[in-house]
Amino acid sequence: ENIKTLDKTGKATAVDVNVGHFDYTDGRIVVLPKRLNKVYKRIKHYQRQLARKRVENGQAAYNSKNYLKTKAKLQACYRKAGNIQNNLMQKFTTELVKDYDKIVIESLSVKGMLMSHVASKGVHRSMFGKFKQILTYKCDWYGKELILANKLYPSTQRCAVCGNVKKGDDKITLYGNEKHGTKHNEYVCYNEKCPNYNKAVDRDKNAMLSLLALAEHPELNHAL
Repeated sequence: ENIKTLDKTGKATAVDVNVGHFDYTDGRIVVLPKRLNKVYKRIKHYQRQLARKRVENGQAAYNSKNYLKTKAKLQACYRKAGNIQNNLMQKFTTELVKDYDKIVIESLSVKGMLMSHVASKGVHRSMFGKFKQILTYKCDWYGKELILANKLYPSTQRCAVCGNVKKGDDKITLYGNEKHGTKHNEYVCYNEKCPNYNKAVDRDKNAMLSLLALAEHPELNHAL
């Protein structure tokens, strides 16, 4: 099958992956829409029902009509969640390869992500793998360059304006910074020579711009 070639745009972007949204040069895509979260809640509900039946009835539960009926509902929800995730990622990755020649993404690790508000964490984690997989083959198809940030590259800790990297107790955590009293969604640079010195900027946007720097400066793609 012939793959339609896409025009070169001369543009680069980076994608900062978060639990509920992905940030990129042109804005933000919501990856936890209400309809998907609703399916996640049903998944959690059916999982609990099945677990309760196993506790109450032991091995006999596996052959009961009610158990099998609930299991079928759970499997239907898994399929529905997978379809919604796939549609989201297909549309977004197509937009990326159409609009950009270079795309920078993180070496995705979702273990450190705070997912307290996600009803079905395991199912939601699968979306991040889908994103990387789909984007990888589309970049290959259409001759676009996919740049994977080194897993030690500190996009969250690096100031996108001056390049200063937070160390020690200046570092941002999932909950912000206790020493400076900054919120979890803020990035504040404490380099006095930086134009953004002591200004609170959006943490995710700063991380995205730090990733974007790798499109023009591959020599930065390591632990800093």
